[in-house]
Amino acid sequence: MTVRFKPALAAVVLALGLGSLSQAQAAKRLTAPDPDWTGGLVTCLVAQKIIEEELGYRTKRITMPSGPGVFEGVRNGDLDFACESWPSYNPAGNKYITEFGGDGSVAYLGPTGIVGASGYYVPRYVIEGDAARGIPASAPNLKSYKDLNQYGHMFKSLESGGKGNLIGCPVAAWLCDDQKRLDMLGVDYHAQSMGSETAHWAEIQAKYKRGEPFVAYAWEPHWIHAALDLVSIELPAYDESKWPATTWDRDVTHFHGSPKMLDEHPDVVHVLQKMDLTNAMQAPMIYAVDVKKEDIEEVVDDWLAANESVWRKWLP
Repeated sequence: MTVRFKPALAAVVLALGLGSLSQAQAAKRLTAPDPDWTGGLVTCLVAQKIIEEELGYRTKRITMPSGPGVFEGVRNGDLDFACESWPSYNPAGNKYITEFGGDGSVAYLGPTGIVGASGYYVPRYVIEGDAARGIPASAPNLKSYKDLNQYGHMFKSLESGGKGNLIGCPVAAWLCDDQKRLDMLGVDYHAQSMGSETAHWAEIQAKYKRGEPFVAYAWEPHWIHAALDLVSIELPAYDESKWPATTWDRDVTHFHGSPKMLDEHPDVVHVLQKMDLTNAMQAPMIYAVDVKKEDIEEVVDDWLAANESVWRKWLP
């Protein structure tokens, strides 16, 4: 009887052990959607790889459109957390987050570090010159929109006649109101639209390659800031009541997730709350993926390997 009991007892112990292991493994599994744009996917991969490799989690990645469906997935428990939500693009989802006046059915898990911003930019060589390329500073005192008129002759083009030229929003449907903004601010420039985003960046890069002065609309985060050294021109602070005679509103992007994350996975929440992936960090990764066509997993792995002193500060 004793001989027969030991194997049976061992089997019971093994079964219990496997059950406990399975429960432990299940407790360290999370589900998150992959954002459907490169910048958001970069942000999410950075977070996921740290959570998996440093905290021992496994993340099931779901492919789905970003937007309202993600918030609903978090609310009904199908998704544990989501990355790089842009408040201005998700007004329907914001009603679930307490910090945006919502009902608390979705938890705010901290800013990502990525801040969406639009504005007008010039190459750094316009202000400081570039000795290596033999380019003198053509507008050394240019800091804000108030300085543009004195340099109008430097930025004129065939399209603008004797006025300065702004390479404005490439698509009219974006409703940037560039010409109206210039007129309201007293900037005597012509706002030129290239008609498409592709043509917009091609024109800017061609001028930059030739070392020509230009002022252009651009936004962050974007790979263009990794490809070119651009400096923003100060515009009046955003004021909805004065729009468009102001700059654009900024989007402070964030992580959000199930309220259960706060109690069940505080170590993950800690990482998300401490994470600070800036525009300047993200732009080169977007450039590597979108322009150089490198594998996004390898790009993120390379960034993590080169920036351990940065992301280790995000760990519990």
